[in-house]
Amino acid sequence: MSTTVLMIYVITWAIWAWFLVYGRNEKMVIPTVSWLALCVYPYFVQNIFALIIIWLLLTIIPFFIKF
Repeated sequence: MSTTVLMIYVITWAIWAWFLVYGRNEKMVIPTVSWLALCVYPYFVQNIFALIIIWLLLTIIPFFIKF
């Protein structure tokens, strides 16, 4: 595992924790679903560029879709 991928995991896990706390406190579905996706997707994506693009999409989605 390279340092770049490891740092992406650390940042993803920090955002993951925030989505979990925010989604559960506000009882919102989209941050909770993003939390779940952020937990799972790094294990299935090996390409660094795809990893970053998916990370950006999953991080931005809860700010634009409010449920």
